[in-house]
Amino acid sequence: MSEAPIRVAVIVGSVREGRFGPVVADWLAEVAEAHGGFAVDLVDLAEPDLPLAMPAFGATPSATVVAEVAKVAPRLEAADAFIVVTPEYNHSYPASLKNAIDWHGPEWRAKPVAFVSYGGISGGLRAVEHLRAVFAELHAVTIRETVSFHGAHTRFGADGRPDDAGAEVAAKALLDQLAWWARSLTEARAARPYPG
Repeated sequence: MSEAPIRVAVIVGSVREGRFGPVVADWLAEVAEAHGGFAVDLVDLAEPDLPLAMPAFGATPSATVVAEVAKVAPRLEAADAFIVVTPEYNHSYPASLKNAIDWHGPEWRAKPVAFVSYGGISGGLRAVEHLRAVFAELHAVTIRETVSFHGAHTRFGADGRPDDAGAEVAAKALLDQLAWWARSLTEARAARPYPG
């Protein structure tokens, strides 16, 4: 009997005009589907209009805000794992990504998160290091393997694929590790409630 596919949400973290994130995310989604065992849901944070002002603690958001959150929340809840595609802005990750993370809480709990980053000379790795602390607070498990692209705009061809074969090798290592964590944590959540 074959295992059910792992539902992975690939999250495009940038909403900037002229952003490069969708190129990276589309490539990664294609690699994940070819890897086998993954059902990919591409979650683009440019689609919902999540407000920056959050309601007072304990207050109910307006119906408009609830509708915007509902564009993302069920998809994150359904995911067994996440791959966050993030640029690096000023040594960290974009505000749009932090806002989306903060609008959701239980959706991340006891699930694995992988990172694919891009940027200048650091390849977005400083953004990833900051995100690890944020996701730890949300009781998510970040995996060690990453894929990063320094000078990303010059590293992809017209076909939307990286010019370095090492990117595919790094992506396979990331996906292998993510699959292990996703299956292990899914089984653990089914066997006993997470105590956090």
